[in-house]
Amino acid sequence: MAECDEPIIRVRGLKNSFGDQIVHDDLNLDVRRGEILGVVGGSGTGKSVLMRSIIGLQPPDTGEITVFGENALSVDEAEATAMRKRWGVLFQGGALFSTLTVAENVQVPLREFYPSLDQGLLDEIAAYKVVMTGLAPEAGPKYPSELSGGMRKRAGLARALALDPQLLFLDEPTAGLDPIGAEGFDALIKSLHKTLGLTVFLITHDLDTLYAICDRVAVLADRKVIAVGTIPELLAMDHPWIQEYFNGPRGRAATAAVKRNKAQQEAGAV
Repeated sequence: MAECDEPIIRVRGLKNSFGDQIVHDDLNLDVRRGEILGVVGGSGTGKSVLMRSIIGLQPPDTGEITVFGENALSVDEAEATAMRKRWGVLFQGGALFSTLTVAENVQVPLREFYPSLDQGLLDEIAAYKVVMTGLAPEAGPKYPSELSGGMRKRAGLARALALDPQLLFLDEPTAGLDPIGAEGFDALIKSLHKTLGLTVFLITHDLDTLYAICDRVAVLADRKVIAVGTIPELLAMDHPWIQEYFNGPRGRAATAAVKRNKAQQEAGAV
């Protein structure tokens, strides 16, 4: 099979546990190259643990994880470093260094992987990434404490994009944002995905985000991925959690909003 046809992430037989608590047991998942995959599940299903296992922060008990066609659990240090250069991560809350400015935060991965870059080039790259994520140039010299919650999210995204990654991990990127801010962040991710050709692994509980930008959705329950598909495909399944999640009051509201937007777009095209 040609590399372009292979999943960019392939997880097989994954088991994660903390003491006697088993979080994942025989979990399997493929992330297709170029897609935005939403990952959903109830509290305690291990969505963030799954992401941390893939990026090497949470070694699993057993299982196989392949990223970019390489076994992520058995690569040597040089190969692991090369792999990390090809992805970016936005942790929940942004996870910015409070003692660094926005520009300095963006420069952290650049300094880590390319220590010989001169300061002028670092400043130029950071300024570009700040503007790319919808922040004003004036945000660069500011500290995280001087930013709103939505601006901190965008600053964290700018840092995640510092190395021009092929693969982007987002952990609850719209959590804590008001509806307008969340909609704007969704639009930004969708635009960057198209412009940069990104593959996006997106953990979220936001139904509006799932409907607005995700190509497929993976559902975590019963310690594994119980289903992966488009939202219409998931709605056709009879698993109780899936039905409760997508057909509950918030799910119905999201569906209605999608229908309204579609009708408005069709009316505008007439």
